[in-house]
Amino acid sequence: MFVSAIIAAGGRGTRLGGAVPKQLLAVDGRSPLERCVTSFLGHPGIHEIVIALPDEFVAHPPPYLTGTPKVVRVVPGGARRQDSVANAFDAVNARADVIVIHDAARPFASAALIARTIAAAAESGAAVAAIRSNDTVKRSTPLGTGTEPFVAETLPRESIYLAQTPQAFRRAVLKDALALSETGADATDEASLAERAGHPVRLVDGESTNIKITTSDDLAVAASIARGRGEPWVMSLERVGTGYDLHRLVPDRPLILGGITVPSDRGALGHSDADVVCHAVTDAILGAAALGDIGQMFPDSDARWKDASSLDLLTRAVEHVVAHGFSVSNVDITVVLERPKIRPHVDAMRVAVAAAIGIAVERVSLKGKTNEGVDAVGRGEAVAAHAVALLRSRP
Repeated sequence: MFVSAIIAAGGRGTRLGGAVPKQLLAVDGRSPLERCVTSFLGHPGIHEIVIALPDEFVAHPPPYLTGTPKVVRVVPGGARRQDSVANAFDAVNARADVIVIHDAARPFASAALIARTIAAAAESGAAVAAIRSNDTVKRSTPLGTGTEPFVAETLPRESIYLAQTPQAFRRAVLKDALALSETGADATDEASLAERAGHPVRLVDGESTNIKITTSDDLAVAASIARGRGEPWVMSLERVGTGYDLHRLVPDRPLILGGITVPSDRGALGHSDADVVCHAVTDAILGAAALGDIGQMFPDSDARWKDASSLDLLTRAVEHVVAHGFSVSNVDITVVLERPKIRPHVDAMRVAVAAAIGIAVERVSLKGKTNEGVDAVGRGEAVAAHAVALLRSRP
């Protein structure tokens, strides 16, 4: 399945004020747009990204949009959000089966959230991330000639969801939705247009930290989340796990490390893609949560995991530990390989692993070592990786 991502970043952020659009403002050292792009570039389910930017940034986009490991196209934004998305849709690869749309003003969508939204759209045609309302919801109306709002009715909160992005659609569904936009229909998101076009839209569990930056108060909250102080794990118990993996190197196999194919005349032999980095990290995360190991979760006796992407297996393992009440704080990885040198590929590996886990790239450390000619690794017959993961759990 070919999946394209559209990042809507063409707005001016007028409600926030200031000369710089909100998606380009620094939040704890990185802009919301850069955080979004990093997440989607590293996500194993995304094949290309199309970004709608304000006109003045199209000719000279930010440096993090150039020299990327995946195709990134930049198009001018429109007067309305839906116009920006329509411009981006026109630039999407014709092979795209599913198109996922995300607001650049939401910088903290996790890899797991992106994955489940895409999966729901592939199955149901359209899907939107949303969170249930925890508050009692009132519909307002003015009374008499006044302008002050009064309660018209109380809505049943169990049926109320607050929409977020990502939103994902099969190509034909999104095409129908955007065709309505061309007739003059106005909407705040593409899911609303899809509804009007007669398509059912599935709700996918969103995330409380997947906030949208709209006001200056939101910037402070976003900075807190970026520093790890706005997550629901602040009062938490810490758990540490270690992981180790080794694979023989053989001809006629790609050498995949941290989701990145490293040029080499030999690759790792294994049932999946034999990515020792992802395997070691997966074991470290599962171990910290006391939830077994990669061999138990993805046995090599199961044909489903034949030649599987280890980045995908890592994402599945993270979803498993999250379902048991944990979050991943950071990981530290050491790759032991005699040749080739991995230093030119380290940054790309960190981005890919961070996106698969759903954490910021600065929380992933990766370095390469040799074994100084000692044992099978030192003789160039194998590649190994060690990993340490820190998890947090509800107390």
